[in-house]
Amino acid sequence: MTNALCQALQLQYPLIQAPMAGVSTPEMAAAVTNAGALGSIGVGASTSEQAAVMITKTQALTRGPINVNLFCHAPAERHVEREQAWINRFAPLFARYEAELPAALTEIYQTFLNNDAMLNVIEQALPAAVSFHFGIPSSAAIQRLKARGIVLLATATSVAEAMTIARSGIDFIVAQGIEAGGHRGHFDPQGFDHQMSTFTLVQAIRQQTAHPVIAAGGIMDGAGIAAMLQLGATGVQLGTAFVLCPESAANAAYREAMKQASATGTELTAAISGRQARCLRNDFCDFSRDFAASDVPDYPLTYSLGKALAAAAAAKQHHGFGAQWAGQGAALAREMPAGDLVGALMRS
Repeated sequence: MTNALCQALQLQYPLIQAPMAGVSTPEMAAAVTNAGALGSIGVGASTSEQAAVMITKTQALTRGPINVNLFCHAPAERHVEREQAWINRFAPLFARYEAELPAALTEIYQTFLNNDAMLNVIEQALPAAVSFHFGIPSSAAIQRLKARGIVLLATATSVAEAMTIARSGIDFIVAQGIEAGGHRGHFDPQGFDHQMSTFTLVQAIRQQTAHPVIAAGGIMDGAGIAAMLQLGATGVQLGTAFVLCPESAANAAYREAMKQASATGTELTAAISGRQARCLRNDFCDFSRDFAASDVPDYPLTYSLGKALAAAAAAKQHHGFGAQWAGQGAALAREMPAGDLVGALMRS
């Protein structure tokens, strides 16, 4: 297939497997790439040393192009009283699972903004593509990566964000509709979220710019892919569709919850991580649904407690507090090897 995405990355299909930090693996990314699409790994939750290992492992499994995804969130602002109040709110749950309540929240993930160590890793590893989530890096970082011949992509959840990406020199806009699983990619988590569907967002962006757009969110089969390409998208990005693949890092509880998605559904919550993200509706969602947005500490501080709670509950064989990210199409996910899924998606 000949289009801008396929030409830029020498792909057979205009399909990107979403990075999904914590779910995507080198094995998954390599299988997708070897099947003719673009495999991705997410290193936003990794140190620069861990990222180097993950990228090297992926490149050892395929000779084709891979995408490495980075988080460009603003560093967390600390508010001691709000953070302590948040910790105290979860005391009954930690007591229920006989676990020690965290003494403090910690900034468990580094941002790519002004992160020279991670930038050096990317420059040395030289993946074919790099994508950005939660914003974009400095113009200097963008130019350094482009100078190395790396194709750049960035997530937009609104037309305004898309225009910022287009002006930055980044090559592709990933239009993330409200249906998408996992974290919303909006630049300012405190700002207004237009919550546009993928269908609407792709068209709205294309009305304002000729910059190539990748559609992301709610796409689970060949019909969905065809519809987005018909709307003028240059390609599509699918994440939830790959969660049940054997190469995925999703644990058994996550997989079982995915298989119950038609009954449970999904919802957006900021209580797990500190940023709005679409999750399979579970006990964490139920417990925190009525919390005020102003009470939630910054990302990723909130996530440090969320992960601790999930681990404490899991140790007691209760899995309802995991970060089971999934899009609205979760019930349509298929359990098959990632490479086979690429073929099925492009045939159907």
